[in-house]
Amino acid sequence: MQKTRVLYVTQEIAPFLPESEISSTVRALSQGVHEQDKEIRIFMPRFGVINERRHQLHEVIRLSGMNLIVNDVDHPLIIKVASVPQARMQVYFIDNEEFFKRKKTYTDDKGKYFDDNDERAMFFCRGVVETVKKLGWTPDIVHCHGWMTAFMPLYLKKMYAEDPHFANSKVIYTPYEDEFDGSLDTKLTDKLNFDDIPNEDIEFLSSPEAINLNKTGAQWADAVSFGSETINSELSSYINSTGKPVLEYQEADTLVDMHQEFYEKVLSENGVLAD
Repeated sequence: MQKTRVLYVTQEIAPFLPESEISSTVRALSQGVHEQDKEIRIFMPRFGVINERRHQLHEVIRLSGMNLIVNDVDHPLIIKVASVPQARMQVYFIDNEEFFKRKKTYTDDKGKYFDDNDERAMFFCRGVVETVKKLGWTPDIVHCHGWMTAFMPLYLKKMYAEDPHFANSKVIYTPYEDEFDGSLDTKLTDKLNFDDIPNEDIEFLSSPEAINLNKTGAQWADAVSFGSETINSELSSYINSTGKPVLEYQEADTLVDMHQEFYEKVLSENGVLAD
């Protein structure tokens, strides 16, 4: 019997970025699921702060070389890979000189969020989809972590809705407490319109603040899990109102086992998993 395949799409994972709630959670979860006999792939952005030499990143030539159009502009897609030796796992990195060379993750030296964070997120999510297709690897579960992955459920359910590669994939979206302040580019809906995604599918993003980005991720996902013990109450209420399967926040000692159970429930299209 073929192993269940889980694709982790995350904005952070340890040890490539400093430890945070999201980087530590994704590392522990992916490693635990991998060790419990599921086949996994992990993707994250290749932020310029990542030390390529220390972590031995190298370009995967056979996967690189594509161009992705974001807001009517061509951007070369570069794929790199590195190993987590202690865990016997590989991590794929989505790279692009314009979006990810800068020596910061989300903000500049003054703490201001980059004006193009929306396009960076769009490029990252599109890059993951196209690379997974090129790998010829079909995931059963696509588990998205953090606001930078919020476009992933939308793309899979709309832009790639007719793509047989993801036809049977179940998408889980996990928001965290670590949201950004302010707003993404107010022209975000116009950029998504360019990808043939109509305004009625992205109503939340007419005001592209963190809560609405997370609502969009939850809106188009098949299920939701909470990555933080404390989640914005408006977001939590919205998610619970959708009637989708929900996994509440899990401490480290239950994280892997409860997600394993949740994955099986989502794949079998069962209902809400309680505490």
